[in-house]
Amino acid sequence: MFINDISEKIEIVEVGPRDGFQNECDVISLENKVRTIESLVETGLKYIEATSFVHPKWVPQLADADQLLQKITSIDKVRFSVLVPNEKGFERALQANVKEICLFLSASESHNKKNVNMTPEESMKNFSGIIKAALSKSMIVRCIIATSFACPFEGTIKPEAVLKIATDLVEYGVNEVVLADTIGHANPRQVYELFSLLKSRVPEVIISAHFHDTMGMGLSNVLAALQAGIRKFDASVGGLGGCPFAPGASGNIATEDIVNMLNRMGYKTGISLEKLLETSSLLENIVGRPASSHMSRLELV
Repeated sequence: MFINDISEKIEIVEVGPRDGFQNECDVISLENKVRTIESLVETGLKYIEATSFVHPKWVPQLADADQLLQKITSIDKVRFSVLVPNEKGFERALQANVKEICLFLSASESHNKKNVNMTPEESMKNFSGIIKAALSKSMIVRCIIATSFACPFEGTIKPEAVLKIATDLVEYGVNEVVLADTIGHANPRQVYELFSLLKSRVPEVIISAHFHDTMGMGLSNVLAALQAGIRKFDASVGGLGGCPFAPGASGNIATEDIVNMLNRMGYKTGISLEKLLETSSLLENIVGRPASSHMSRLELV
């Protein structure tokens, strides 16, 4: 069933500056990253994942993370988060005075090893100290469970594997758990069932969704998650993104597409579709190709 009270606000986390730019073949200049973030702020977005403190050897596209954060520290209209892969990344986050960190691990052992060269169990052990230290500094801790539905190396992921990780993370004290369909193979039934199970297991934390559109089911999966009670979604302007360690994964669901759908259904996002399309157009010039979103190809009606 749909949300009866359409006055209930749906929150969108813009991940383009991190998840989008990390997958570009050419490194985006610091100047263009700042321009993109400034344009996103003007849309009314309140949550932006700005960058990652991953080692430049693995993701050279985000090697300027420290400089970027210095450039945007004066922007107070939004809450910026930074992806932190390990203790070293957390130390950089502390030095940058970051208020919100994103941790990530995979439900799939093969994908986790490709991504961070650790098993999921090793990642969890690594996170325990980071989470404790972050919470002691009054940071908000968001944790993304990648390949929650399917893995490019192992196929379909069993729900219990995801639920076990999520439950452990909540016991560690994280503020938010994000289930990610990293390769875009999830279907609406899977989405509804897994999010419903998770909400019943850990009702005390924020649960969010992160979908990719590889098989064209991104927005359908958003709708299924809405029906399961999810009120917070990741998206990337222009549909940028993917995963460097997930062969064949296409971009994230486009921010302008999810905002258009929610707005037309009567839900409140507080985000200007017109301004989003302006940012999407800006990005087309920056990355040198058309946006992959549906709305970027249509005239507004």
